[in-house]
Amino acid sequence: MIHKNAEEERLAVEDNYKNWKRWGPYLAERQWGTVREDYSENGHAWDFIGHDKARSNAYRWGEEGIGGFCDSREILCLAPAFWNGKDPILKERLFGLTNNEGNHGEDVKELYFHQVSTPTHSYAKYLYKYPHKKFPYAEIIKKNRERGREESEFELLDTKAFAKNRYFDCFIEYAKEDVGDILMKITVVNRGSKAANIHVLPHLWFRNFWKHNNRFERPEMKSISNSSVQSRSTRNGRYYFYHEGGEQLFCENETNNKRIYDVPNEVDYVKDGINDHVVSGLDTVNPNKKGSKFAVWHKLRLKSGEEKTIRVRLSKKKLADPWTNFDSIFNKRIAECEAFYGDILKKELPQAQQEIARKAFSGLLWTKQFYYYDVHKWLFGGAGEAKPYRADSRNIHWEHLTNRHIISMPDKWEYPWYAAWDLAFHMVSFVEIDPYFAKEQLLLVLRESYMHPNGQIPAYEWNFSDVNPPVHSWAVWNVYEKDKQRSGKGDSKFLEKAFQKLLINFTWWVNQKDKNGINLFEGGFLGLDNIGVFDRNHMPEGITRMQQADATSWMAMFTLNMLRMSLELAKVNPIYEESVAKFFRHFLNIAWAMHHIGQKDISLWDDEDDFYYDVVEMSNGTTDRLKVRSLVGIIPLFAVEIIHKDLFEELKHFKVRAAEIVRTRPDLASLISNIEEFNADGNYLFSIMRGFRLEKLLFRLLDEKEFLSEFGIRSLSKYHEEHPFVFKHNGHHQIQYESGESRSNMFGGNSNWRGPIWMPLNYMIIQSLRKYYLFYGKEYVYEFPTGSGVKLNLNEIANEISKRLIKLFQPNKKGKFQYHSEDKHQLFTKDEQFKNQHFFYEFFDGDSGKGLGASHQTGWTALVANLIMELEQNS
Repeated sequence: MIHKNAEEERLAVEDNYKNWKRWGPYLAERQWGTVREDYSENGHAWDFIGHDKARSNAYRWGEEGIGGFCDSREILCLAPAFWNGKDPILKERLFGLTNNEGNHGEDVKELYFHQVSTPTHSYAKYLYKYPHKKFPYAEIIKKNRERGREESEFELLDTKAFAKNRYFDCFIEYAKEDVGDILMKITVVNRGSKAANIHVLPHLWFRNFWKHNNRFERPEMKSISNSSVQSRSTRNGRYYFYHEGGEQLFCENETNNKRIYDVPNEVDYVKDGINDHVVSGLDTVNPNKKGSKFAVWHKLRLKSGEEKTIRVRLSKKKLADPWTNFDSIFNKRIAECEAFYGDILKKELPQAQQEIARKAFSGLLWTKQFYYYDVHKWLFGGAGEAKPYRADSRNIHWEHLTNRHIISMPDKWEYPWYAAWDLAFHMVSFVEIDPYFAKEQLLLVLRESYMHPNGQIPAYEWNFSDVNPPVHSWAVWNVYEKDKQRSGKGDSKFLEKAFQKLLINFTWWVNQKDKNGINLFEGGFLGLDNIGVFDRNHMPEGITRMQQADATSWMAMFTLNMLRMSLELAKVNPIYEESVAKFFRHFLNIAWAMHHIGQKDISLWDDEDDFYYDVVEMSNGTTDRLKVRSLVGIIPLFAVEIIHKDLFEELKHFKVRAAEIVRTRPDLASLISNIEEFNADGNYLFSIMRGFRLEKLLFRLLDEKEFLSEFGIRSLSKYHEEHPFVFKHNGHHQIQYESGESRSNMFGGNSNWRGPIWMPLNYMIIQSLRKYYLFYGKEYVYEFPTGSGVKLNLNEIANEISKRLIKLFQPNKKGKFQYHSEDKHQLFTKDEQFKNQHFFYEFFDGDSGKGLGASHQTGWTALVANLIMELEQNS
């Protein structure tokens, strides 16, 4: 990378977690209700520690806050709390519904926005909107309990909490003077027409690491003046906390056993002591001004439109005057942040698109989290701890798994735990802003303390054994290529490290998911759960197995990814030619198997419908296609790679062996694209789909009556709206197109693949079309949309689909951002304080484009930033 600005220089420093990334927004937005903190007998994570208990419970595995910062081991945490003088509790953490309380599953019920961050978090900004009125906790729970799955969720904006703009904008900003000097300012603005009171309490506290590890003594904070506090720990030494005005409050980060368990407390001044003192006036803070949890209490009254700023500073250095250069440091870091994004987002992009991309990248950066989970200790207790009683030994087969790292989360409230296939998509966006982090994260989940000894990559904490699509190899290759394009040199060490571990993962897939050794794969839960007519992990009695079009195609893609990596590595080390040959043959075997299933040699490709379908095999030996037109049948599109002839010319041994395979088994080669011929540019096409199948698949994919929506590609064909698919076998099983929230509770929560638009698979479709274009070129054109008579080449089609997806984040003719529902239209269109704030939803309605699911899942929806940048490059 050519270092053009200060932020890129900071990124290039070796071992950033000892340097500029030592502190960052690594605090979870929800620690309560997680599997890690579940010590219930039967594994009822949502009920063991709920929102109400969270303020009184000292967590075992992590911490949470609103717009918080912590160090990379989460020893010391920094975050604000707010109180409007009317709520029954301090606003220390975000509120939302548990899986049982929401009519569409768990859901955060707050208004907050990740404004911006640099990759090293040298500058970061977060916005929280807090009502003047009493926060409607009870109303939100009650209304959502009353609503069924066919009704929409009852949201915070459906209450009167923000009526007449009676709320505060609370801006939380951080800037670093250096590695161990963190400046924080909280600017509160009264948006209402009348004066209002607000209490602002910057908090500093230690994660409770001492209770469960007798190697560590309890750390301490103590007042050393009316405007400064010193923290001291054997784990991170001394820090000095400076503040202007306010009242110092201290307690201990220890559980209030009396409140939660009705047994005596082990210490005085427990975790909720500050809350109880401020809200109820109780004598629950330490008058000696010391403890492991501390806050500065500021009481403000703001006139209409008035704003006030509170400044604090946390430093390893003892400062004579912490305020002299405070504002200048902020100004410098803000300017550097602007310069960084100015270089990333080219001036040719429209300003509105630059802003969307910047918010997407910043959301990714804000959803990095310290994730700590030692499964063996969680199951059996650590040294000196009592063994937990668990009738439900969740993740019992993952005792080796020990996670203690900064990891990219899908989001930090609804999904405050890593998900392997989500993370792979995140890194394809992360590489655009921080290639170091992208490579580090992809290698992290391949480590021996993460990957199972059998080669499986952990899925997510609810069930690490669940099977997600094998997209890790795809992400590794994408990150390698993008990093190479930016820096001018491929990171072969990264590629080789990843390749060696992916070999183990590939073997796991072959051994575990191709149990019959026929190159057809059964994934069960594959991320595309609700897209099926029944739960593929629990098939109706009488079905012996299912040969999945998506599982098999994912593996074909995995095979091509490994082949491509082998080719790249063989340029440096000829021994990798052996791997090239191995994966070439395996790719041919999978292609053959997709068309030879069971006694009748049935194919996953249906010549009558011109589509790929899953095939079930019955106990009597017969087979049947499940004719559901879904993304399952589109995924074969992803098994495509373009390789230039010059690369093959360098690999003489492989070229001979490949020719031998094609000569001796022409039946294998005949099933895929013509790999013996290169195009005018010297490119070979490796693909499951021959040209005629691609054309047939595009006919359905680009049909607005089927997959093509005004806002991208639907996950289920709209054809099934009027023609539900019914499978009658030991029961009545049916699937029907639903554009938005699923009415099926097959998988609980808001799990839904029955129609909506998902950014990650749309991105993969677009990327695949661009690869096909590299081979077929401009002269190969297809109707877009189907039936329109308009012919476009594959690159132009990829651009048009990209534009439809980007349109989700653009105002329409009425000024409404498409992803907003009609009831949010006026506020987010006309209110100056809302109109430039964006949500990044988990998925989008297949007809209207309305945002659905998790509202802050910047994770994979950040791919909209890639689409924006790549559209400009390919137009």
